[in-house]
Amino acid sequence: MRRLPHPFVRTAVWFLLSLTFMGAMVFVVGLRQDLSVRIREPRFMIELAAAVLTGMMAGAAAFCSTCPGRPLWERLAPFPFLALWLAFIGEGCQREIALSGIRALHLNLDISCVWKIAAASAAPAVLIFVMVRRGAPIAPHLTTGLSALAATSLSAAAMLLVHRQESAIMVLVWQFGSVIALSAFAALFGRRLLYWRTAELTALENDTISHC
Repeated sequence: MRRLPHPFVRTAVWFLLSLTFMGAMVFVVGLRQDLSVRIREPRFMIELAAAVLTGMMAGAAAFCSTCPGRPLWERLAPFPFLALWLAFIGEGCQREIALSGIRALHLNLDISCVWKIAAASAAPAVLIFVMVRRGAPIAPHLTTGLSALAATSLSAAAMLLVHRQESAIMVLVWQFGSVIALSAFAALFGRRLLYWRTAELTALENDTISHC
């Protein structure tokens, strides 16, 4: 079998193609009306950067997880950025509670946010799943979850640019929560999506399977 490109090369290809798709989607949908104000807020820019970096590092971790012999710590790469993203959303929630009290916890039903993130992440998700299937499905559930996290995080970042959020608690539940829920749900189907094929097993027995 042919040797696969380095995981970071495949990550760069996927990330650039996904960013192009997200940029086109944002252009078609249109930027949120208050974006010129929000981009002056450090907290908003950090949330946006953390979402993009979570997506990029989750993609890198997914590709690394399909390469035999690579360090296990690489699979944890997206989680510091995911934690940073959550921390700044949480700080926004805390600030709103301090200003408005218990009323800040009022949550409007916005199921459409889940479907918007799922729909916007479809193309990057299909692309990364096609690409990771060329590697070795060593940890199919983890690889699938990381791949979904990569796609949905970029989708959530795009939503920050086009969809005006009413409050930080809404962002926490309907945007960040959707990313986590969709990634966890996808991980459940890891063994169905990523599995050893007969040719791969034969190559593994002969020690000719593609390495990264």
